[in-house]
Amino acid sequence: MPDEPVRRPDPVRWVWYAFGGGLPVRYRGWVLHDLTCRTWPARHLVRALVQVAPVAAILLLVVPGSLVIRSAAVAAGLLLGLFYSFAYMHEIVEHRASKAGYPVGTARAVQDAAHARQRRAQAERYAQIWRR
Repeated sequence: MPDEPVRRPDPVRWVWYAFGGGLPVRYRGWVLHDLTCRTWPARHLVRALVQVAPVAAILLLVVPGSLVIRSAAVAAGLLLGLFYSFAYMHEIVEHRASKAGYPVGTARAVQDAAHARQRRAQAERYAQIWRR
């Protein structure tokens, strides 16, 4: 990971970032950390939930009908939205990294480097078991 300071944005800037907005250059190191740390899939999930929460709340409060039906419809919409968000998770991460000024592929390279030792050990175990 490049040696840049990891400076966390304030809550208002984080919400802006969660909705896809860009952050000032001083937060660039934090953006890469956010996209490549051990918990990056959970962070991606939180950002996706923050994006759909206002729409879900409006639909629950404004659409007429039974609360059970509205809740089921909103839950189904949330599941579908999260499915697509996770299906394109790597592309979304690379796009966010490029918005922070990193070349495309940087986030994936940092993630791969963090797990290189674990992958080598898995490959060796696989070779020992299946390539006799």
